[in-house]
Amino acid sequence: MKYLLNLKDMSKPNCLLINPWIYDFAAYDFWAKPLGLLYIAAWLRANNWKVYIIDCLNPHHPQMPFEPGVRRAIRKHNGTGKFFRQLIPKPSFFQHIPRNYYRYGLTYRLFLKELNRIPNPDVILVTSAMTYWYPGVFATIGACKKKWPHVPVILGGIYATVCHDHAVKYSKADFVIKGPAEITLPSILEKLSYPKLECFSDSLYPAFDLLSPLDYVCILTSRGCPFHCAYCASNLLFPFFYQRSPKDVVKEILFWHQKFNVKEFAFYDDALLVNSEQHAIPLFKMLIKKKINANFHTPNGLHARFITAQIAKLMYQAGVKTVRLGLETSSPKRYDQKLTKEEFIQAIHYLLEAGFTPRQIGAYILIGLPEQPLSEIEKTVTFVQKLGITPRLAEYSPIPGTKLFNKAVSNSQYDLINEPLTHNNSLLPCASKTLSLKVFNKLKRKIWHTSCI
Repeated sequence: MKYLLNLKDMSKPNCLLINPWIYDFAAYDFWAKPLGLLYIAAWLRANNWKVYIIDCLNPHHPQMPFEPGVRRAIRKHNGTGKFFRQLIPKPSFFQHIPRNYYRYGLTYRLFLKELNRIPNPDVILVTSAMTYWYPGVFATIGACKKKWPHVPVILGGIYATVCHDHAVKYSKADFVIKGPAEITLPSILEKLSYPKLECFSDSLYPAFDLLSPLDYVCILTSRGCPFHCAYCASNLLFPFFYQRSPKDVVKEILFWHQKFNVKEFAFYDDALLVNSEQHAIPLFKMLIKKKINANFHTPNGLHARFITAQIAKLMYQAGVKTVRLGLETSSPKRYDQKLTKEEFIQAIHYLLEAGFTPRQIGAYILIGLPEQPLSEIEKTVTFVQKLGITPRLAEYSPIPGTKLFNKAVSNSQYDLINEPLTHNNSLLPCASKTLSLKVFNKLKRKIWHTSCI
């Protein structure tokens, strides 16, 4: 394909970065921002690119409340809340599912209006998240291609990485990045005759300033994960594990707090408490010393086995308000061997002793795993409730390339290999023999009525 470069100011090319729509049965903003895309925006800006961002999921777009047929986005003080949503036809694959299907985010009309505000871009970067959200990605790319047919589109993110062949074949993106964009993007831009990018630096802060209003910021104190859980894609997305200097992390938090008055921060780490003597402990101590008037949240989950009495106390004093723990199951014969029941019980004791209330503590319970009996889920829920905290059901989504994927394929009635829509956790795609949607919904209602929240 022949790409037409803008001949205006080649010393400062334009890049449009887009966080696409979500097409799904359900979606909720638990401090969900396109952090990777924002890092790339900052990197390009540091390399003398002019950058523009369209966040299709923007819950604060001033014109959205006046769009017809839109469900309003109710927000909470901590930054979380609902997205705008519009009812749309279900893909034919989902016709047997008795639930409504939605486009979450801007209306199509407003998205086109946002595109019209952008100066003709030289390159368009589109990110992607869940594998089964690809219809929103495709719709985004299609709209861009219709408006700017000769502008190259580069697709990256989770779907582009773990379903790379599918994305290459069907997305209509000109380039599909697999893995960390900082590795592949420079060569793509050079191929398009743009100047070589300087190496990506950890000193860059993600370009949250391009989002307005800024009600929270996501903080990454490390990348990757030292564990290799069978159901998790972390090692596929970034195969190494390294941690930033706690001093640099605190400096970044102060930057957003002091310059943009941000008071809500979500740690995006997969392993925040690993190597705590050199990482988490000095980090929390510095936050306490700085007396920052801010709240901190851990939506990605913490490893309970690393929570000591000291760490629990420091987290509380530093201003951590939302504690999420990765439990998976209370059964000793499951896929995740990094935690015992005794370690989990001890962690809860430390957290409560430090001053956290049961309302602040939640445990992620994986359900819908291949060959997972309903009795195991019920026992795990009861185990968590007896500790006085809140069970948070996390429906398993099979991810290509993970250790558990082949077993998921053999236990699913769906074509998990060729159709990423089948990865949708709302289907419970690997649990039809052990857990029906009807039983699952009954379990959710039971938890809702008996939960401490």
